[in-house]
Amino acid sequence: MQELVERSWGGGRRVTINLAESPLGWLRARGLLDARQADAGEALRRDYDAAALGAAVTMRWEARVDGGSGGDASDATVARIAAKRRFDAAIAAVGAGLGDVLWQVVCAGEALPVAEKALGWPTRSGRLVLTLALDRLADHYRLAR
Repeated sequence: MQELVERSWGGGRRVTINLAESPLGWLRARGLLDARQADAGEALRRDYDAAALGAAVTMRWEARVDGGSGGDASDATVARIAAKRRFDAAIAAVGAGLGDVLWQVVCAGEALPVAEKALGWPTRSGRLVLTLALDRLADHYRLAR
């Protein structure tokens, strides 16, 4: 379900915002990121989600305590470990100082202005740093130019 909200800015300008849209998708939809950068960000997000690095908001039901073989739980654990290794390698590949903005915008889903403020950066500096980080990330994932 889409959550649409209308916002007004000075000068009578009105914008409808889809609250369910990710910050990465928002930037891509407005031409502020190219397809390669967006794909790199989505690849990082998939690894982050697969590694289950985010805060758990519900109980995990995968592990069985009824004496079952546990094969499914073991496979899930191996998949999470592999995803965590891919995530860590990707963050390391972008270099020092760039992983923070990637994590905040791509993984935590924070809007760019919120990430800039949290990092103590000047207004509108985050997009440049984010695009540099996404370019390095795309190189790491070997995405075609």
